This record gives sequence, C-alpha cells and structure tokens, in this order.
Amino acid sequence: MTTFRRLLSALLLLLLTLCGAAAADNTAPAPAAAPVQAKLVFANRTIFVFRAGLSGFSPADRAEGAHKRLDAALARNGAQQTSIRPINEGTQVLLDGALLFLVTPADINPLAGDTTDSVASESAAQLTKALAERREQASPRYLLIAAALCALATLVYGLVLRGLFLLHRWVGKRSTQAVSRRLGQIRVKNVRVLDIEHYVAFMRHLVNLLIWGLRLMATYLWAAFVLGKVPYSRSWGERLQDYLIDVAAGVAGSIVEALPGLVLVAVIAALARMVMLTASSVFKRVESGELQIAWLDRDTATPTRRIFNVVVWLFALAMAYPYLPGAHTAAFQGVSVLVGLMVSIGASSIVGQGASGLILMYARSLRKGEYVRIGESEGTVVEVGMFETRLRTGLGEEITMPNAWVLSNTSKNYSRAHAGTGYVLDTTVTIGYDTPWRQVHAMLELAAARTEDIATTPKPYVMQIALSDFYPEYRLVAYSTVETPRRRAEVLNQLHQQIIDVFNEYGVAITSPHFTQEPATAHVIPKEDWHPAPAVAPIDVTQDEASR
Repeated sequence: MTTFRRLLSALLLLLLTLCGAAAADNTAPAPAAAPVQAKLVFANRTIFVFRAGLSGFSPADRAEGAHKRLDAALARNGAQQTSIRPINEGTQVLLDGALLFLVTPADINPLAGDTTDSVASESAAQLTKALAERREQASPRYLLIAAALCALATLVYGLVLRGLFLLHRWVGKRSTQAVSRRLGQIRVKNVRVLDIEHYVAFMRHLVNLLIWGLRLMATYLWAAFVLGKVPYSRSWGERLQDYLIDVAAGVAGSIVEALPGLVLVAVIAALARMVMLTASSVFKRVESGELQIAWLDRDTATPTRRIFNVVVWLFALAMAYPYLPGAHTAAFQGVSVLVGLMVSIGASSIVGQGASGLILMYARSLRKGEYVRIGESEGTVVEVGMFETRLRTGLGEEITMPNAWVLSNTSKNYSRAHAGTGYVLDTTVTIGYDTPWRQVHAMLELAAARTEDIATTPKPYVMQIALSDFYPEYRLVAYSTVETPRRRAEVLNQLHQQIIDVFNEYGVAITSPHFTQEPATAHVIPKEDWHPAPAVAPIDVTQDEASR
C-alpha cells in the first residue's frame, strides 16, 4: 500500500511539473517581427539598403533621415566629395564632411564576407555616380552629346537590321539552291527517293532561328547603350549590361558542362530525323507505285512506315536519354516512371485497337476502295486506319467501326471475285416448284442482260442455293462495271426493276407459296415443258446425227 502511495505521489508531481512548463511557454512573449527594409534612392540609383533599426528608429525612418541630410548637403553647393569614417558603432558615409547615414553590423551580411567598411565604400561609390549623373542631367552640352550618340547608335542599329534582312534573303536562297541541287542527285533505280522539300524547310527554319537570334541580340545591345547614355536611366542600362554578362557567363558555363552530352543528343536526333525522312521518301514511292520492292507493297507501306518511325524514335530516345541534362535526377526519373505508368494503364484499349489495325493492314483482308460486308454493315472501304475502319454506303451514310470489332466479325469482300470488274451483285428470289427452274434461270439472266453497268464478262449466272419445303431459292450473281458505292446501289435497284418487268412479261408471279394441305394434283413438270420461253432447249446430239 505504501509503495502504491509513493508511485501515485510521483505521478502527481510529474503532472504538475509539465503543466507549469506549458504555462510558462504560453506566457512567454512572441518573438518580434523582423523590421521592414528601406532603400535610400537618389537620381534613380539605389545608394544603400537599411535592414535594421537603430536607437528606436525603423529602417524607413533611417532612410528618410538620410535623404533629408543629403538634400541639405546638396543645398550648401559644396564640392560633393564622398568619404567614409569608421567608428565604434559601424562606418559613417559622409558628403563634404557631413554625416549622411551610418552602416551598422546589423545592416550587412557577414556570411557573405561583407564588412561595414566595404559596404560603406560601395555606397559612397554609388553616391558618387549618382551625383555625377545629376550634374550631367543638368548640362545641356552633355545631353546634346548623349542625344547625338543615341541617334548614331539608332542609325547603326537600323543598318544592322537591314543587313540582317539582306543576309537572311541571301543565305536562305543560297542554302535552298545548294540543298535542292545536292539532294536531287540522290536516286535509287533511277527514282528520286528523297523529298527535297523536307530538307529545304529544315534549312529555312534553321536560318530563321539564327537571324532572329542576331536581331534580338542587336536590339538588346542597342537598348543597353541608349539607356546607359541617358543620366536618369543609366542604372537601367548598367543592369541590362550586367544581366547580359551574368546570363552569358551562366549560359556559357552550363553549356561547357553539358556540351558533350548535348552534342551527342543532337547527333542522335539528327541521325534519327534523317533516317526517318529517308525511309519516308522510300515508303511514299512504294505507296505511289513508282518503286517496287519484293517484301513491301502499296497496302503495307503506310503501316510499315509508321512502325518504322516509332521504332526509330524509341531507339533514339533510349540512346540519348543518359546524355540529357538532368536525366539522372530524381525528378526526371519520377516523371519518366509516372508517364510510363499512365501509358500502361490508360492505353490498353488503344494498344489493342492499334494491334487489330496492324493485323488488318498486313493481312490485306481489306483495302481502300473495295466493297465489303462486315457484320450487318456493307459499303466501300474509305480508310483502314490504325484504330478504326470506315465504310461509305451508297445511301449517303459513313460507318465507323473499331478495328477490334472488325477483326472479330466475319467480313465479305465483293471486289476480289473477278479481276477487272467492279463489285459482285447478287439477289435472291423464291419461286414455286410449279415453275420450271430453267425458265427462272433464263428470266434472271435476261434481267441481268437488260441492266446497264453489268459486265458481260464474266457472264451473270444463277444458282439454286436451297430447296425449301415450299419453293426453291434462286440467286443471281453478276458483276458491275462501276466502283463507287452510290452507283452500285443504283445498279442493284435497276436490276431489281428489270427482274420484276421480265417476270411480269412472261407471266410468272414472284411469289413464295405456302401449302396448308396436299394439292389435288402433283406439282411436277413434264419433260416436254421444261424449256418454255425464253428458255431454249439444248440440241440432242444423238437425235441430230440419226436425222442426218
């Protein structure tokens, strides 16, 4: 029991101690906010930046007081000589022996190697420049000379722009002629395999980029010079010059560090681009039929070109990746992983459609301009793309089907039955068994002969495709001489009209009879009635020889 009381007392003492510490922390005063900086600006030039308070005065109060003392010193029309004087509290900046402001240790950055004397000396030098610019701004002679120099600089700037314009035209013309003349001599089997316009456009863009870079540089130098000659804006001109020097030094340093890798990347990209352009020229000539290659034809040239371009770019990227600036950083690698994950997750269906499109292209089951039937859709193939196939019917419709769906359905091609014709035309009629089949064949063939745009070679023919319970099914197969889907629909319409007219002409009803009971007489046709008009009975060779 005694041990339990001692333990309880220790816990209570620890709790009271923690509560007291928390209360002490809550009652502690908050740290004072850092004072706001203030600048002493004279003649559009920053003389000094006050970063700390002094004797109860804020940086803004110190800057205002220094500006008032500067105005008072200038009002005395002295020699305007600046100087510094070290004291125990820091370093004073003087004008004609009069105090302007004090540089304290709180106003400088010791970590950067600054001291009160060095900062005060720099401020005195800036004040000397500002006073000289103030005197120059009040001198008509100096302003006249500055205006003349600015006008001369502007004239030179205009001449430089004019010279760059003439140089642009001359270099563009000469480079275009040289590229066209050299590349036009490259031929394979007496066929020009390179498209000169690609190289001409590339050279033109390169010259434009170079000329515009020179124009921007000339404009920057002109602006820096003109601003530096005007006393009030001289500080801006100095900033432009310093910025140009800093940027040039930084860019030069970065380029020197990354130059070997960038050169390799540029070489790899240029080689990949040239390989793609060369291969594209060859593939285009295969597509147009100018060039024939055993393993490549016109239908597979387009997908082969696309696959080749993708493979070339992927290979070039894999080769150039280690030499890209920042390629080994964690951020670059994280972005690469993220892009790969997004592509692998979101592009699965796209990859499937693309693979189906490649299968259709290389299997050559569909070609542009052919008349096909895919599922319930029928029409002319407009395009077999990477992801979809488009058909155009003869009734003003255009059907778009995903390639995966096209590949999974049965397709019928009506354009490959007989070379040299348009499309296959077929139609089906059902006539009763009491009509001689030879007569039906003859009437269907006669209807096909009377229809325009139906080829005579190969000759239309009729097939009895089924013997149903109540009637046989006759299918007329013909070949059209037209290739457009709209004309095919018109030819099929005319064929149906001619079939109706021919059957009406010979008194045969186009009906599909159905029986509810056995007929009173057998529906058979005597042999002597097998060839009613317009059918023609074949000549019996044995009887003909006997009659002779």
